[in-house]
Amino acid sequence: MILKHAVGSQGLVASVEGLGTMGMTALYGTPDDAESVATVHRALELGVTMFDTADMYGPFTGEELLGRALRGRRDEAVIATKFGGVTLDDSGRIVGGPNGQPDYLRRAVEGSLRRLGTDHIDLYYQHRVDPTVPVQETFAALGQLVSEGKIRYLGISEASPASIRAAHAAAPLTAVQTEYSLFTRDVEANGVLDTVRELGIGFVAYAPLGRGFLTGGVRALEDLPENDWRRTWPRFAEENLRQNLLLVDRIRGIAEQQGVTAGQLALAWVLAQGDHVTAIPGTKRRSYLEENVAAAQLDLGAAVFEELSATVPVGAAVGARYTPVAMGAIEQ
Repeated sequence: MILKHAVGSQGLVASVEGLGTMGMTALYGTPDDAESVATVHRALELGVTMFDTADMYGPFTGEELLGRALRGRRDEAVIATKFGGVTLDDSGRIVGGPNGQPDYLRRAVEGSLRRLGTDHIDLYYQHRVDPTVPVQETFAALGQLVSEGKIRYLGISEASPASIRAAHAAAPLTAVQTEYSLFTRDVEANGVLDTVRELGIGFVAYAPLGRGFLTGGVRALEDLPENDWRRTWPRFAEENLRQNLLLVDRIRGIAEQQGVTAGQLALAWVLAQGDHVTAIPGTKRRSYLEENVAAAQLDLGAAVFEELSATVPVGAAVGARYTPVAMGAIEQ
């Protein structure tokens, strides 16, 4: 059974490893709703309590699927969802970029509550910072929704230290969510990890398996479905792929010495960063879920942790982690 811990210092408690659900309905090949629902149910059986989604997954269908999967079991789950990564109209059509307007976020939370089939959201993130709206204005409005009971705890995703501080001053943050893995260690260098530690905010690492790359299961673009958006990412481009595979093979070599899979070792490395870190590897298959959950039981030990950190140092991966357009929405 997976352990629980405090996420931040505002009172939220959740499993040290959650389940990312983006790939269940969007971007990672063809959805399989039946297997996805079965994966959520299996996660609950294994003690996973944090389930991460967003209104833009689908759009909307990600929240709808999670709501169906948790029907009758809502009290067992910590539901985390997000708004404002893009601007969505009522039909789910993308009509603009990041949106932190108070009137928009109120409509967004009402829509998420309806799709999830719940009267409150446990952890609500601003998905991307809106450069046209002061972040403190957005979080003052979110704080009002907390006081109304529609949201329990607040978070922000892919934000700079300055934005994290401004948001936290307007309404206390429970979590900051940012990509973090052996392949993406930016938060160690840009001040984000130091900032959350200082402020007592939990850190939620998404894509801790490097979009599946760190498992060693992707050796060529042909290993990905034709409708998988990873085919467009710079790190999977042919000129970068060969160099990145060398890093994966080094991780796999250390994993074999430890008697675990490369993916399990990579996940354990993220979790070993500290008690304030939660990892949310995504999958839509029970077999991968079970492998990931087993990683939360691993004790790397200082020597293996240091070996991994030195094997894939900050900045070792070749290529940006998103396309140029998507990178433009991330605060550096």
